[in-house]
Amino acid sequence: MAVASSQSRVSLSRTLRLIIAVGLTAFILWKAHPASVLRVTAAADWRWIAAAVCLLLIDRTLMAYRWLVLLCALTPGSRPPFGAVMRIFFVSTFVGTFLPGVGGDLYRAYSLSRLKVSGVESAASVLMDRVLGVMSIVIVGVAALIPAPDAARNTWMLLTLALASLGCLIAGLAVFSARAAAAAQWIAVRLPNERVRRLAAGIIDAVRRYSRHHGELVNVLVMSVGVQMVRVIQAWCLGRALGIEAGLVMYFIFIPIVLLIMLLPITVSGLGTSQGAFGWLFGIIGVPAAEAVALSILFVALGVAGNLPGGVLYVLGNRREAGQAA
Repeated sequence: MAVASSQSRVSLSRTLRLIIAVGLTAFILWKAHPASVLRVTAAADWRWIAAAVCLLLIDRTLMAYRWLVLLCALTPGSRPPFGAVMRIFFVSTFVGTFLPGVGGDLYRAYSLSRLKVSGVESAASVLMDRVLGVMSIVIVGVAALIPAPDAARNTWMLLTLALASLGCLIAGLAVFSARAAAAAQWIAVRLPNERVRRLAAGIIDAVRRYSRHHGELVNVLVMSVGVQMVRVIQAWCLGRALGIEAGLVMYFIFIPIVLLIMLLPITVSGLGTSQGAFGWLFGIIGVPAAEAVALSILFVALGVAGNLPGGVLYVLGNRREAGQAA
C-alpha cells in the first residue's frame, strides 16, 4: 500500500510538472505570436545551427570526463569499467530529458549503485557533479558582469546569482568544514525516518571524502567552467542563426541565468521556464519576443539532440537484456 501511494505521488508530481511545462510554453508562445516565432525560426541560418551542433561534441565530452574524475572518491577496487560508466552517463542524460530537475541525476546514481558501488558513494559522486556544475555557472555569470557593469543593475539577475552562490558556499562548507559537516550530521540523525537518517548520514560522510581530493575537484571545476562557456557559445551561434545582434558578452551574462532557472524542478527539461527566461533577459536589451522565444526553443532542442546518443544506448541495452532473458 505504501509503495503504491508513493508511486501515485510521483506520477501526480510528474503530471503536474508536464502540465506546467505545456501551459507556460503555450502562454509564452501566444504572447510572442506563434506565427512570428515560426517565421523567425524558418528563416534561421543553418550554418550557424550546424556550428552549435558541432560544439555538442565538446560539451558532452567534458561533462562525461568530469564525472569520471569524480569517481576518485569511490572505495578502492569498486570502480566499474570505463565502458559501463560511460553508458550510465549518456543514458542518464537521455532519461533526464523526460524527467524534472534532478531526475537524470537520480537515475545515474541508482544505475551506478547496481554495479556493486556503494549507494551513498554513487549519490555523492552525482551530487558533487551537480554542485560543481552550478558553481561553474555562477563563476561564468559573475565573471561576465565585470566587463559589463551596467547589467549588474538588474536586481533579479543579481538575486539569482546570489542565491546560487549561497547554495555553492553551503555545499563547499559541507565538504571542507568539519564543523559544517558535524552540523549536517546533527540534523541528519534527527530526521523522522530511520532509513532516511542512515542515507543522509552516509551521503554526508561520502561527500566529506572529497576534501582529500583537492586536485581532482579543481580539475572538475575547470572542466565545468569549460562546459558552461561552450553552452554560452552554442547559444550565441543559435542567436546568430536567427539574426539576433546581441554581443557575445551579453550571452555570457544571460545564459548562466537561464541555466540556473532551467535547473529549477518546476517543469520537464526546462520547458516553459527557459522560454520565460530567454524572453525576460533578452527583452532587457530590446530583442523582440519572437526572436527570444525562437532562440529558447532552439537552445532546448539542441540540448535534447545532445541527449539522443544516450537514447540509442538505452534501446540497445534493453534489447541485449531481453535477448539474455530469452
